[in-house]
Amino acid sequence: MSFLSLERSRVAYRADLVLYGAAVLLLGAYLLLMAPPARPLELATLVLLGLLCWSLVEYLLHRFVLHGLWPFSVWHAAHHRRPRALICTPTWLSGSLIGLLVFLPALMLLGAWRAQALTLGVLAGYFGYTVIHHAAHHWRLDRFAWAMRRKRWHAWHHGRAEPVCYGVSSGLWDHVFGTVPPAAAD
Repeated sequence: MSFLSLERSRVAYRADLVLYGAAVLLLGAYLLLMAPPARPLELATLVLLGLLCWSLVEYLLHRFVLHGLWPFSVWHAAHHRRPRALICTPTWLSGSLIGLLVFLPALMLLGAWRAQALTLGVLAGYFGYTVIHHAAHHWRLDRFAWAMRRKRWHAWHHGRAEPVCYGVSSGLWDHVFGTVPPAAAD
């Protein structure tokens, strides 16, 4: 496996889950301890805004970059051909993009703790997406109704000729942008 390969070893693939999970926990704990104590509502709002932003970014990246822009569409096609393969964005790349495109602009516009709160929401969203996407392809989810709905939703995406169901962790933006197949239920 090369540094630029999207197919990961089991260790590298699991490290992505562990590193993002740890980043969410550590940044969350740091913010609970270090953010201004008189601003819990603002802190929570920024984290929720980050989550919402992530869900939109997830949809847009999946629809327009992974399914429309070379070379990403070629790489993503490999995932569609081999959905159980351990294919994912390298941690160094996803982390760098979140740092450069989320944290640094937010830091310049909002200041340190607000940028950290917004970034925490994006990181939590990305981590949630990673776990949900992995579960949809690799876990039995029979006992968890919500997770089974997400798995079926993602199966619609993989199993249909027409482009549908781009949201993995949420179907919200598919509903907003009209990419829900008529028979699908979210």
